[in-house]
Amino acid sequence: MTTPLLHHRVDGPGGAPVLVLGPSLGTSLRVWEPQTAGLAHDHRVVRWDLPGHGGSPAGPGVLSAGATVADLGRHVLRIADALGAGSFAYAGISLGGAVGTWLAAHHPDRVTRLALVCTSAHFGGPGPWRERARLVRAGGTAPVAESAPARWFTPAFTGHDELVADLLAADPESYAVCCEILAGTDLRPDLARIAAPTLVIAGREDNATPPAHGRELAGGIRGARYVEVPDAAHLAGVERPRSVLTALQVHFG
Repeated sequence: MTTPLLHHRVDGPGGAPVLVLGPSLGTSLRVWEPQTAGLAHDHRVVRWDLPGHGGSPAGPGVLSAGATVADLGRHVLRIADALGAGSFAYAGISLGGAVGTWLAAHHPDRVTRLALVCTSAHFGGPGPWRERARLVRAGGTAPVAESAPARWFTPAFTGHDELVADLLAADPESYAVCCEILAGTDLRPDLARIAAPTLVIAGREDNATPPAHGRELAGGIRGARYVEVPDAAHLAGVERPRSVLTALQVHFG
């Protein structure tokens, strides 16, 4: 059985270098909206949705219990292959950033440049993630959607209604499996394998993947550059869109 492609959207000139943008858990490709137009001036920007999120299909044929970050990485490679992109630059937020880390370490011939935004090589102990997976399987995503703004943004930020709506609409089983992927992810042994020029961006007020996690990434990847965005939490690109866009444009050219 052929694995279906994840939902994705392409913006920018057809002949431009490809830049793939990966989302965070519970969001859709909408999370990259603040940066897409600016990046699409010089790149063919490809945004993708996690399984069961946004427009992507759900179900065992897409993502099953026991999946790993490598399975998500292979989904991205299928999208790139379908678009004829032998190589591409990649930027990802949180879980989407972990996917980029895996791709750059295990498929160095495919990833030309890498940006890791508010992410980590490991996401804390597995217990809280497995508990969140149980919560969502039992009651859907509403309980985690209610608390999402406090995880994603600083208290002063209010522009989160559409992103919360995306989380409410996510398939509970797919969300739960993604939680379990985060529970089992530890990419620290892979960092030294990454050769692509790498930018690490952290939100100074991010409690989900604190700046120390970003510094660990930057310290483990040879030649990586680290940028910290003030007055921003986990979705720094939404809360401080210009700062994140500028850093990405400098890095990707």
